[in-house]
Amino acid sequence: MTQKPEVTGFFDPRTWSVQYVVADPVTKRCVIVDPVYDFDEKSGQTASHNADRLLEFVRERGYEVEWILDTHPHADHFSAAHYLKRKTGAPTAIGERVKDVQALWKSFYNWPDFPADGSQWDRLFAHGDTFRVGDIDARVMFSPGHTLASITYVIGDAAFVHDTLFMPDSGTARADFPGGSAKVLWTSIQDILSLPDETRIFTGHDYQPGGRAPLWESTVAEQKAQNIHMAHYRTEDDFVAIREARDRTLAMPKLILQSLQINTNGGRLPEPESNGVRNLKIPLDLLNGAAWD
Repeated sequence: MTQKPEVTGFFDPRTWSVQYVVADPVTKRCVIVDPVYDFDEKSGQTASHNADRLLEFVRERGYEVEWILDTHPHADHFSAAHYLKRKTGAPTAIGERVKDVQALWKSFYNWPDFPADGSQWDRLFAHGDTFRVGDIDARVMFSPGHTLASITYVIGDAAFVHDTLFMPDSGTARADFPGGSAKVLWTSIQDILSLPDETRIFTGHDYQPGGRAPLWESTVAEQKAQNIHMAHYRTEDDFVAIREARDRTLAMPKLILQSLQINTNGGRLPEPESNGVRNLKIPLDLLNGAAWD
């Protein structure tokens, strides 16, 4: 825990997502975690504003990008992993259980030829795998529940917990997506909260409860003492009950059907068709959670 990377968060207000550049201040080597590729669902336009902002920061700091890391296939924004690999040459990585998510959504989208083998990334991390960011030790924790494939990256004293824990005033992630489980999420959270109390926790989203400014950093100690779900619902049964009740009130993310076909393919956009236009495929009546009112 004596290794302390420099962590810079970049908040995207369109998707409430937090992207990170995580650097070894000595070697100037870094990784990028959960980058966003911009998509406007009304016009269908895509852009690289968020990703280019990360690249500009990396250039200004004189960093060398060693890895582009996704914590899971996101349901609320496109991943910029493939775009950033083309720009930097750095390898991409995600958890090995992404293959389970690919198989699930391959059937939903009726893609018989889609390679659900994880080959869209350069490395598939398993629980306990290690790597380095410069001279800082890093390891991977399998932390499913929100999705089948979610992982946490522990880099020095910093843990990037994706959508498992939010800031203490926001609670925990939903677990009702295909393949999700509140029971499994409870176990993953217990694993994260077993890290040393001083571990810095960096979350993947912030929904700004009460209209406050966006926040994304806490500690294990703060999460244990203050998280509105974990501090008040201290047994698995209580947590599962409150999480499932909460999830039943939530609409599906507005970009889930658009995002999963991009993100299960490593952030690659569909290939242009004969008219030169890329097209998304939206399955109808697949998911529940319509907000009709």
